[in-house]
Amino acid sequence: MKSTLNNKTTQNYTLHDVIIAGAGPVGLFLACELALAKCSVLILEKAENPHSPLKQIPFGIRGLSALSIEALHRRDLLKELALHKRMKNPHQNAKQGTQRQVGHFAGIPLHDCNIDSSQWRYRLPSSTDTNLISEIQELEIILTRHAEALGVEIKRGFAITDFHQTEDGVIVRSGDQSFQSKWLVGCDGSRSIVRKTGGFEFAGTEPEFTGYSALVDIADPEKLSPGRNVTPTGMYLQSQPGYVIIQDFDGGAFHHSEKPITLEHVQEVLRRISNTDVTINALHTGTTWTDRARQATTYRNRRVLLAGDAAHIHAPLGGQGLNLGLGDAMNLGWKLAATIQGKAPEGLLDSYYTERYPIGAQVLDWSRAQVAIMKPEPHARALYTIVRDLINTRDGATYIAGRVWGIYTHYNLNDGHPLVGHSVPDFEFEDGTTISKFMHDGKEILLDFEMNASLKNWASEYSDCIKYIAGNAKDRLGISAVLIRPDGIIAWASDNDTDYNDLQKAAARWFVCSPERSSIEKASDIYEEK
Repeated sequence: MKSTLNNKTTQNYTLHDVIIAGAGPVGLFLACELALAKCSVLILEKAENPHSPLKQIPFGIRGLSALSIEALHRRDLLKELALHKRMKNPHQNAKQGTQRQVGHFAGIPLHDCNIDSSQWRYRLPSSTDTNLISEIQELEIILTRHAEALGVEIKRGFAITDFHQTEDGVIVRSGDQSFQSKWLVGCDGSRSIVRKTGGFEFAGTEPEFTGYSALVDIADPEKLSPGRNVTPTGMYLQSQPGYVIIQDFDGGAFHHSEKPITLEHVQEVLRRISNTDVTINALHTGTTWTDRARQATTYRNRRVLLAGDAAHIHAPLGGQGLNLGLGDAMNLGWKLAATIQGKAPEGLLDSYYTERYPIGAQVLDWSRAQVAIMKPEPHARALYTIVRDLINTRDGATYIAGRVWGIYTHYNLNDGHPLVGHSVPDFEFEDGTTISKFMHDGKEILLDFEMNASLKNWASEYSDCIKYIAGNAKDRLGISAVLIRPDGIIAWASDNDTDYNDLQKAAARWFVCSPERSSIEKASDIYEEK
């Protein structure tokens, strides 16, 4: 391969299948998915030290949605999360009385007692939690450990400074060193160098506010109302003593000014937004952010792809950014691996964009809607009052929770069965085992509840790529069989008599199996009900 890099560049001749820019949760999870599929992966991370106060509680706290929880569970990683077991409800200071607050929409409390989970038809008693508290540092530690165990190489202190594509790969430059790969994925955050260098258009809307997160010592905290408070001038929240979040509707001016955050400035903004004369004695850590909402108009440029905040940014209202990025990684990993290994049907990698872009667009609009009714002006206040009343109804709370926790999220795969495109429910077999146990290796699965001999024979012809599992479930939702993609999405489902033409079309759409087909083996990773 001819290199155009200058003579002072140190060339690393190892050819990786994939180079990932960024060792945050999204880049690490993507690396795990690729390595699980036997791809060689190099992560280049610009920060030398993976630890930062902004990744730890309280700044680094994040809420995981049902889909993220399921993804971690399916890779046997959920059990390693421990923070949620010892951390108190972050909404506990809200003015809730006997009601338990489990989230919010634009600062409007979402109460557990109003949510009717029976409306979520594909949730089973064996399903994982709908939401769970974690932090960025906890996730990175767990995912780093898992990635390295799978053979992923992580280089810290290597910021990508440039790259160029060749006919069959990408040459990536970091300072005076260069690296080679077949593919490059930018998981390098909202200011992504990969996105900017790759020429991706980043379209969207400009901010309405500057947000502040600050750890402070407050001389008179009793002057601040508990919980999340939407005021005539903005919003403020003191979720725990000394940790304040503020929204100042200045059009993002202070954030874009790049001025340092001082005690005096935070105090001035907090006093104005809270309409109090509260006094701050010390500012320990502070950061700013905005509600700028942008999305790449494509997630792929030849051999360069984007995921996570590199592909989409929005206000962190409701904490959906991390979940959106983890969903990108789960969707992209198996498709890129299949492409690298020559096992991808035509158009498989392009389906990453067609499936994930609409989900990203929905989240951006969800964020914009919250900002729109939080503005300090009469029309927004009127809308806020109506939405608040709706959220305090059973159907309203159930809808909001279903959106925030990803219960309603699915892909439109243009298939007649209503389950297709949805995350597979965590079906529980009669011995207490759930389907998630058989998804640790990231393989395709044909799940047969009726132990159909013809279906088993069909599966035996594809045993090199599709794992056959048979057994009766405690509640199978009226389903007789389902075909499950490596990311846990249902690709085909049948209620009664199997339509083998439809099954064949679904298998051909998502998988390419070896022409050398063998009989199905009763391997240790196959569960079969006798």
